[in-house]
Amino acid sequence: MGQKVNPHGLRVGVIKDWDSRWFANKKEFASLLLEDHQIRKALKAKLNTAGVSKIEIERAASKVKINLFVAKPGMVIGKGGAGIEALKNEMENMTKKSVVININEVKNPERDAQLVAENIALAIERRVAFRRAMKQGIQRAMKAGAKGIKVATSGRLGGAEMARTEGYSEGNVPLQTLRADIQYGFAEANTTYGKIGVKVWICNGEVLPTRNGATPRVEEPKKRNDRKDNKKNDRRDNRNFRPRREKREE
Repeated sequence: MGQKVNPHGLRVGVIKDWDSRWFANKKEFASLLLEDHQIRKALKAKLNTAGVSKIEIERAASKVKINLFVAKPGMVIGKGGAGIEALKNEMENMTKKSVVININEVKNPERDAQLVAENIALAIERRVAFRRAMKQGIQRAMKAGAKGIKVATSGRLGGAEMARTEGYSEGNVPLQTLRADIQYGFAEANTTYGKIGVKVWICNGEVLPTRNGATPRVEEPKKRNDRKDNKKNDRRDNRNFRPRREKREE
């Protein structure tokens, strides 16, 4: 069976960058990679209500810089910055290093694949019909300006004895076009019948990769009129046109 590669991993180095940006020797690499996983797992668990879209980690000597992309930054920062200070202290105790946390707001959460997947999973947990949850997520994304979206749910859908996969799609989602800005999100819904997986692909248009790091958007090509229709119109105009004859001089 043909399987889908993660669209983010396929586009790293073309139009997307790594989520972890640091260098290490062979001895430290495995421990730092595990530490990154633990940081992400802890932050996801602690900030599950804030809508965490992405976590980027940068390292330099004994410092760790964490870039959080969240839909509700106020819930992370807290009153007078108390929330972010507590979070920073917790991360420093975990890593035994100096930690800097930057909060970035996701301005359009309806078009963020990870947040859309989590919202659909949450709706399924609240006993909303899975088809209705998928359709609502698709409608919101397209209304927010997405070029295309595809949603797939798998598991014991509706409490069925045999697990299956169902999905809906709308618009254009070109998975093989590397210049297409496609986001991928995955979430799981814990139901009484077991886990239900939710996968979301969202296309936000096309991006031109450049050397200096800037990624300008590509405008959609304008639709041309059908050539056949133009030829027909030309023929009709030619029927009514009669050239004037010049009078000969006697």
